[in-house]
Amino acid sequence: MPDFQKETFELVSVMKKKSVDDIKELMDISDNLAVLNKRRYLDFQKSFDFSTSKQALLAFHGDVYTQIEVQSYSKDDFEFAQAHLRILSGLYGLLRPMDLIQPYRLEMGVRLENKKGKNLYEFWGSRIAKAINQAADKQPIVNLASQEYFKAVDTKKLKSSVVTPIFLEYRNGKYETIGLFAKKARGMMVNHIIKNRIEDPEQLKAFQEANYEFAGEGAEGIWRFVR
Repeated sequence: MPDFQKETFELVSVMKKKSVDDIKELMDISDNLAVLNKRRYLDFQKSFDFSTSKQALLAFHGDVYTQIEVQSYSKDDFEFAQAHLRILSGLYGLLRPMDLIQPYRLEMGVRLENKKGKNLYEFWGSRIAKAINQAADKQPIVNLASQEYFKAVDTKKLKSSVVTPIFLEYRNGKYETIGLFAKKARGMMVNHIIKNRIEDPEQLKAFQEANYEFAGEGAEGIWRFVR
């Protein structure tokens, strides 16, 4: 079960009070999606079970997650993921892969006013960093989250070093980040870590999936992978 259920229900109570138009404006989404997400918050249950919920790693289907080959995972793969992977979430804060979650939409960058502040970064404060510290136990962290989501981690509170791989494409004589490719590459690396049981970030320098190759370290733990 998610660790931050109390906080999740606080946010759900805020969202239940929003109208369809409020949700449409807040999330910059279509009428149909706004209606769907209004219904999701109204239907949100106080308990998590398989009738209303799904394991987090199986529930997300964005560009990053399409590259995590969960359909072929063994029991050992899932156990390694459960021990080593954490998923940042606007609604749930921090999730383990097998935590049950109910369907929702609430991106971390949404400016949702709440009792703790004017957005979700202020709502979560240092909670997520503290939970990561507990999970990481001072071992290095590989950050494969987007900037929008990793901003929710109070890095000054982290007790581990952080490696942040970035993925660049060679275009028009220079290397640049292309959003869709970068998302997919982050998912590929998550999958690579799980399938190969990688615990030492140094092993990631050999990562060559989809023709990426390691191209050096930058400031603040940035590792460049290019193709």
